[in-house]
Amino acid sequence: MRLINNLKFIVDNNVGKLAKWLRIMGYDTLFFNGSNDSRMIAIALAEERVVLTKDTQIMKRGVITRGRLKAIFIQSDEPELQMHQVIDALHLDCRFKPFTICLECNQPLLEKSKQQVKELVPPYVFQTQNQYMECPTCHRIYWRGTHWQAMTEKLRKLSIGE
Repeated sequence: MRLINNLKFIVDNNVGKLAKWLRIMGYDTLFFNGSNDSRMIAIALAEERVVLTKDTQIMKRGVITRGRLKAIFIQSDEPELQMHQVIDALHLDCRFKPFTICLECNQPLLEKSKQQVKELVPPYVFQTQNQYMECPTCHRIYWRGTHWQAMTEKLRKLSIGE
């Protein structure tokens, strides 16, 4: 089985939690919150993104039925089952580049030193953590706390198909 790692995605608002989990895995994933399906298709074509949707009308578009644009019709309402479907369909590597993309705005994160974030994180976090990442766009700071541990465990389970 060949793993595909350089895929980019566009996720419509009816499967929005997929965007977060794909970003956690390190995949460039746009969240499309609009209602103009033609606009979403145009973005997907222009940026060579795979469409992830529960919208049957999108799946009927000629650009998808003729294979010019890759799209996956998401079957479940459960985010975990949705992730399994996408991982299986595209042979994604759950450990591609984890925790390298901002969960909020989809930008690559930049490493920051402890001193660079001293005034930006809570005192306890500063005392207990040594590795930090910052989004250059929204300036959100990330560190390896309990949320990171829980997400790492979930990625581990996804990668072994639990």
